[in-house]
Amino acid sequence: MASVDDNSSGRRGQSAAPKARLAVFDYDGTIISAQSGTQFTKYLLLHGYIKPMSALRVVLWGARYTLHLPHDQAAVRGYLVRDLDHLTRSQIFEVMARFHDDVLKRFYRPAALDQVAACREDGCVCVLVSATFHGIARAAAEYIGMDAFLATRMVVDDRGHMTGAVDGDVVEGEGKILAVTEWADGRFGEGNWVVEYAFGDHHSDEEMLSAAQHPYAVDPGRTLRSIARRRDWPVLLWE
Repeated sequence: MASVDDNSSGRRGQSAAPKARLAVFDYDGTIISAQSGTQFTKYLLLHGYIKPMSALRVVLWGARYTLHLPHDQAAVRGYLVRDLDHLTRSQIFEVMARFHDDVLKRFYRPAALDQVAACREDGCVCVLVSATFHGIARAAAEYIGMDAFLATRMVVDDRGHMTGAVDGDVVEGEGKILAVTEWADGRFGEGNWVVEYAFGDHHSDEEMLSAAQHPYAVDPGRTLRSIARRRDWPVLLWE
């Protein structure tokens, strides 16, 4: 991971320490050719963790998301977690890790993994930034070899069980670059880092891509493709 000497800037006769260079990656539809939330819902239903009605609510939510209709990112997570209230947070994380290994590994794009490796070789700090559950993102980051990950956390009660409410904000849309900023300021210090590369597939990734010196639209949908054309962003086809 890149390091920053906070005390070096301003020393007479010495150049300032180089800024940490970040490469930030979306997950669903970018690094994997699937939506982790949809796949997780299927997995939970098939293994008897959730009720069919909860799965139906997630499917209907997904339709609104696909059609760019108003959708509540926090609510859809509650549909799943409330059915898992008999499990502790650590037990749910174990389920998420098994789900990642059993299901998501088959959806990884080789070109995406190659890009992460190339960014690390270029000296960048690679960060996974996703609206998916924290437990899924953690398993993914470990598998990919990311330096850090930023994902959506759920509130945990005094018994160690998730309540179904989101802890803070969903890491989605503008929330992605806000999460990156908060993490990087804490890790490297304000002004001591820059987003060198950003990769995303959805129009909601526009804010994150806009913050990068080198943004890339990966297998973009129609809306992001239009944005990329207008803003002269390169388009990568990783399928």
